Amino acid sequence: MSTPEAAAGPAVDEPVPEPAVGEQRTSLGTTAARLLATTTKSKPQMQAISSRWLLKALPWVDVEGGTYRVNRRLQLRTGRGRVQFEHNGADDIRVIPRTLTELPALRGYGDDDVLKEIASRFTVREVRPGELLFEEGRPVTEAHLVVHGRFTRFTAGRYGEEAVVGLAGDGDHLGDEAIGRPDPLWPVSARAETAGVVLSMPWQDLMGFTERAPSLAAHLAGHAERQRLPVNRKGEADVPMRAGHRGEQAIPAGFVDYELAPREHELSLAQTVLRVHSRVADLYGDPMDQTEQQLRLTVEAIRERQEWELVNNREFGLLHSTDYGQRVSTWSGPPTPDDLDELLSMRRGTRLLLAHPKAIAAFFRQCSKHGLVPGTATVDGHQVPAWRGVPIFSCGKIPVSAQSTSSIIALRTGEADQGVIGLHRTGLPEEHQPGLSVRFMGIDTTAVVNYLVTAYYSLAILVPDAAGILENVQIGRAAE
Repeated sequence: MSTPEAAAGPAVDEPVPEPAVGEQRTSLGTTAARLLATTTKSKPQMQAISSRWLLKALPWVDVEGGTYRVNRRLQLRTGRGRVQFEHNGADDIRVIPRTLTELPALRGYGDDDVLKEIASRFTVREVRPGELLFEEGRPVTEAHLVVHGRFTRFTAGRYGEEAVVGLAGDGDHLGDEAIGRPDPLWPVSARAETAGVVLSMPWQDLMGFTERAPSLAAHLAGHAERQRLPVNRKGEADVPMRAGHRGEQAIPAGFVDYELAPREHELSLAQTVLRVHSRVADLYGDPMDQTEQQLRLTVEAIRERQEWELVNNREFGLLHSTDYGQRVSTWSGPPTPDDLDELLSMRRGTRLLLAHPKAIAAFFRQCSKHGLVPGTATVDGHQVPAWRGVPIFSCGKIPVSAQSTSSIIALRTGEADQGVIGLHRTGLPEEHQPGLSVRFMGIDTTAVVNYLVTAYYSLAILVPDAAGILENVQIGRAAE
C-alpha cells in the first residue's frame, strides 16, 4: 500500500539521483556540467571578528618614544586597594602578606617579615545573613578583611531611617581607617547581606606591632601626618588661598606639587609570523590573492587580541587598572537602572559604557521589569542602545565568571578631558595600518615566505575617575 509521503513524490530539496550505469541519458548531467562551470566564491570568513567598539571609541595618542608618562598632582589620600587570600581548605584561609600594602595605612611599607607577622594574626570568622559585623558609634575593637560575602555599610538617617552608604565585598577591608586616631569609633554600621567569611584581628594586636617594629611605627606615623595635611575633595595636596575677604588681608601663598614617581606606560605588543608557501602565492592567486587574504585574517586576529589586552591585561587593562575607589557593586545582583545611575554619577562626562552582550540583555530585562525603555544613540551611523544619553557598547572581551557574573565599564575619554586614551606608535617601518606593521622576513630553504606582523598598543587612565566599573553584575535569568 502506498503511503501519503510516497504519493507526494520526492522532497523538493532532495537531489535527483544520476541514472544508473546502463540507463539511457537524454541530457548532460549536472555533475559533468560543473566541470566546465565557474564557481562563485566568497572571501575567507572568520567567526571571531567582533565589532571592537573599544578600539573605535578610544582616542589614540601617538607615542614616539615608546613610553607615555602620566604626570599628576601629589596625592595625599591614598586609594583603597583590595587584599588577596590563599585558600587551603574551609577553615584554612590566609591573607597574602604582601597584599596588605593595599591598605591605605600600609601603602608603600616594605618590611615583608612584619607583614607576614601581621597576616598570621588574622583568624577566620563565618557570618550569617543579617548579622551585624559592627555598629556605628561603638569603639573599634577589630580590623576585618572580607574574604567572601556582601556587607551593607549603613548609618542612621536624619529622620531615623536607615541610610545605606556603600557595600563591601570580596577583598575589601573595614577598620583600617581608624589607624592614627585616639580611641577610634566606628563611623557606620556593617551588616552581612549574604553568608560570608571574614578574617578578623583584634585592634590591640595591630597596635602592639608598632611597639615591636619601629619601622611600622614610623610608617604609620607618617601616614597619620599626611592625613592631617590639607587636601582638596579628590585627596590631592591643596593650594592655599583666600576668598571673599575684605580689607588688607594677608593672601596665602603656595604651589602645586607633583607626584615624584608618576606611572609610565610602555607600549605592549602582539606579534605573529605569517607563513605563505611561495608555490601557493604564485599558482593560486587568482581570483583572490592568497597572501592578501592570509594577511587580512591575521590582522583581524591581532586586532581582536589587542582589544582583549586593553580590557584584561594585568598591567594596563581596564579591569585591573581602574581605581578601586571607582568601583561599585550591584545592590541586588542584576544590573538595574539605579546601578547604572550610580556608576554614571561617579564621574563627569561619561562618554561610553562597555558591557558583555549578556550583561546588556540582563539590564534590558531590569528596564522592562521597571517599565522603562532604554534610549538609543547614533554612533558612526549605527544605532546602539543608550542609558541617560550614554551609548552602551557590546564588548565580548569582558569576562563572565563561573558564577555568571560580569562587569560594566564606564569611560570618559580623551586627553583634553583627562580621560582614558589609547596609546600606539605610528610611522613604523612597513606600516600596514596605524600602529601595525607587516615586515618581510625573507624566504627560507623550504620556499616559505615569512612576514612578521606586529601591533604596538597600550592604554592610560589619566585621572582615577576617568574609568569606573559596576561589579558583580548577575547576568543569569532569575527564576520566576
